[in-house]
Amino acid sequence: MKRIAFTSLILLFIAAFSPLTAQKDITLEEIWGGEFRTEYLDVLRSLKNGTQYSVLNYDRSKKASTIDVYDYKTGNKVETLVSSADLDGINYIISYEFDEAEEKLMLSTQLQQIYRRSTLGTYYIYDLKSKKLERVADVPIQEPHFTRKGDKVAYGYENNLYIKDLASGEVTQITSDGQKNSIINGITDWVYEEEFAFVRAFDWNKSGTKLAYIKFDESEVPRFSMDVYGEELYPQQQVFKYPKAGDPNAKVSLHVYDLASGNTSKINLENYNSYYIPRIKWTEDSDVLSAQLTNRHQNTVDLVFVNAKDNSTKLVLQEKDDAYVDITDNLTFLNDNSFIWTSEKSGWNHIYHYDKNGTLVNQVTDGPWEVTNYYGFDQNTGRVYYQSTENGSINRDVYSILRSGKNKVRLSQQTGTNGADFSADFTYFINTFHNTETPYVFTLRQAKTGKEVRKIKDNSALLQKLNGYNISPKEFSTININGEELNMYMIKPLDFDPEKTYPLFMYQYSGPGSQNVKNSWNGSNDYWHQMLAQQGYIVACVDGRGTGLKGRDFKKVTQKELGKYEVEDQTAAAEKLAQETYIDGNRIGIWGWSYGGFMSSNCLFQSPDTFSLAIAVAPVTSWRFYDTIYTERYMTTPQENASGYDENSPINHVDGLEGDFLLVHGSADDNVHVQNTMRLIEALVQADKQFDWAIYPDKNHGIYGGNTRLHLYKKMTNFIKNNL
Repeated sequence: MKRIAFTSLILLFIAAFSPLTAQKDITLEEIWGGEFRTEYLDVLRSLKNGTQYSVLNYDRSKKASTIDVYDYKTGNKVETLVSSADLDGINYIISYEFDEAEEKLMLSTQLQQIYRRSTLGTYYIYDLKSKKLERVADVPIQEPHFTRKGDKVAYGYENNLYIKDLASGEVTQITSDGQKNSIINGITDWVYEEEFAFVRAFDWNKSGTKLAYIKFDESEVPRFSMDVYGEELYPQQQVFKYPKAGDPNAKVSLHVYDLASGNTSKINLENYNSYYIPRIKWTEDSDVLSAQLTNRHQNTVDLVFVNAKDNSTKLVLQEKDDAYVDITDNLTFLNDNSFIWTSEKSGWNHIYHYDKNGTLVNQVTDGPWEVTNYYGFDQNTGRVYYQSTENGSINRDVYSILRSGKNKVRLSQQTGTNGADFSADFTYFINTFHNTETPYVFTLRQAKTGKEVRKIKDNSALLQKLNGYNISPKEFSTININGEELNMYMIKPLDFDPEKTYPLFMYQYSGPGSQNVKNSWNGSNDYWHQMLAQQGYIVACVDGRGTGLKGRDFKKVTQKELGKYEVEDQTAAAEKLAQETYIDGNRIGIWGWSYGGFMSSNCLFQSPDTFSLAIAVAPVTSWRFYDTIYTERYMTTPQENASGYDENSPINHVDGLEGDFLLVHGSADDNVHVQNTMRLIEALVQADKQFDWAIYPDKNHGIYGGNTRLHLYKKMTNFIKNNL
């Protein structure tokens, strides 16, 4: 009896300190209530003195936004540049920009979202010397932008461009033909904003004497309409121009406005591949404008220089690819007007240096890995700073290298995801590090060596909080599928027993160039997957062919066949994982959002013997319904590639549905229209297939607002628990 009692006491002691005892399970309310929110450095700007940086903070005691300046080396707060508590009419600062002299601040307030990247907002100029606050315009405007001197601001309003002289207050309207759903000046249309990822389609030259802009004539682009139900007796209708694959795009043209004469010149680009103008940028020469132009297939990009003195043009560089050429923001002009350019022409994305005439000086980086971010060039030391996957495709590290391609230095120290924000003089950089076990940590480091100077901020409080929860490790591996080593992670229940069998729930996105398997800190879906693991599910994610960061050929193999190879890989991965003794091959589910919803639908319909359940949120159900720029980049047009569009459409595979299917969409999704889901629903109904579905009224592609996300994830959780 005594021996038994003693043993019991030991077992109780062990149990009290066991990670499986007295630990909490994650709840949906905590995930969507912000319980696991991560702290960041918000709106970080390096000051030109190279010794200080500014950050946007929120003072909870005063309920005020502050823009504070800190010393890089010591971390001491030097001063508060401005507090919303001291500004009449401003309760909250959303963002800010300096003019080049750092004498003025552009304050963003009361922003109203239009689409994913575009907003209408109230903007103010705050003079740091006089403490004078001035509203840029009396109406909500778009994309206000300083000249380098900070003496003028250009902005968009109701599809026209305006320039305000900050000294005199005089406003000049430089275009007058802007009209909704017809002509847009200097602000991108819907499809450019979404797929070329920019909104401000105008740019000041170095001296502030000329303004270049793109004009969009979308009069021939078909209209799309969405009912907005709201709370009134009758719904309203949102009507906007949305070119679906194969349909007409906006006709674009390039213009240069001269402030001295008041004249506008239209630049003749007819000799180039100028169907799209995805980027314009002035060089370091005030008379030379660069324009990146591309054809409709987006497999040829022309870099053209425009001489603003006589409007003559010159082809400086042409990039071609059998599939497509990615548009980036990496083009950087050096003092001598030579430039940095990134390209996949070696089979991997790398940095190249060209002289001002477009002659290759040298390839700066090289190897079987990808440059994932270009940070800048130090004119004094000749060093190029960048981020890459040299330490494995699921990781990111920060490096510097001489322009000659020699003397490379790894500046980040820890394995995971490292990013950098460099001081203006490249003396320091703020390293942002995180991985699956470490939430965001911000440290100051020397740009020359990467040596840590001091810690700035971490999320130790969040990490300590999470120590009280049942958190399973994210196990990384590769899985050999269809001749490729595919990156994979798996999350198992914390009390995993290899002698038991578990249902498998797979997550993926699978879109071209994407990555879901990465060594980074948790997002909201990660917490949800942890919650499912706590409830006895194994969660796995596999990045199949077509995803990114494993070379040009791996990424572009899906060209003209979106959904074909990706479905093959997800199906083969599921079948291979089902061979594990601890996975129940009769209970395999898959889910995804957007492209991932397109994929999960296809997997369930085309592989009914493999998958028993799928959830599709906001899915594309036919690429015929999606926009021109994205779809045609990978598929060409439906007129050219009808079989590629139709053979991989879930709508054409509904007869294969045998398992459980949940289909979800927001009715006001301006990106992937609810039309996709409605057409799939009709096909399923006519095939007499039973399924579950939900429409969230007036919600866009993100399906959020109020309790919406909580409701959605409860619905998905219950669907899994009841059917898998």
